[in-house]
Amino acid sequence: MRTALITGGSRGIGEGMVRLFSSRGYRVMFSYHQAADQAAHLQAETGAIPFQADLRLPEGNSALAREALRQLCHVDALIVNAGTAWSGLLTDMPLTEWDSLMSLHLTSPFLLLKDLLPAMRSRGEGSVVFISSMWGRQGAACEAAYSACKAGQIALVQALAREEGSCGIRVNALCPGVIDTDMLHTYTLPERETLKESTPLGRLGLPQDVAQAAFFLCSPEASFITGQALNVDGGFITT
Repeated sequence: MRTALITGGSRGIGEGMVRLFSSRGYRVMFSYHQAADQAAHLQAETGAIPFQADLRLPEGNSALAREALRQLCHVDALIVNAGTAWSGLLTDMPLTEWDSLMSLHLTSPFLLLKDLLPAMRSRGEGSVVFISSMWGRQGAACEAAYSACKAGQIALVQALAREEGSCGIRVNALCPGVIDTDMLHTYTLPERETLKESTPLGRLGLPQDVAQAAFFLCSPEASFITGQALNVDGGFITT
């Protein structure tokens, strides 16, 4: 049975991926931080295995990797999705918030990959997908730290694709645009309409849109694709 480990899987894009991969025959484990009720509900509906962890902490990552290898036996697909954001001027950003974003978006996958890549190498195959952002392709005002984190993920993807290709491991990124999740609910209705109008396809993205792209990148149909950052943004950014 194919297996997948999805970080930040209890809500939004992560939930969409847990549901899709489970429905396509994968044995799925997903991490969550505080959304225990949502995680339990998702487990009941999909059979996926939830694991509580604060991935900003080294011990959270080591515990997740260890439990994934114990319960899944091997990890065919690692999807790095857990994330958060901070909005405001860079000069107003506390160092603690900067460190929190860097820990979750860059240090956490570094630690998980150190634990999981050797097991993938031993099997001669594996797929890693980072859920980056269109703001990792083009920086956004009042999202400087988030943009930097997501751009760093894309650079990490490109480097790892070269490092791990000879071992049969593919590493890619998805760059979602404006996706209709909880993170968007802080925007006013006029702001949401403006974002919709700025998207050439004329609608907000859905978690399923990103999940379908992630599933493709983990599938045999994408066996010759690695080191890529694919926009899933309805045409919002065209470079």
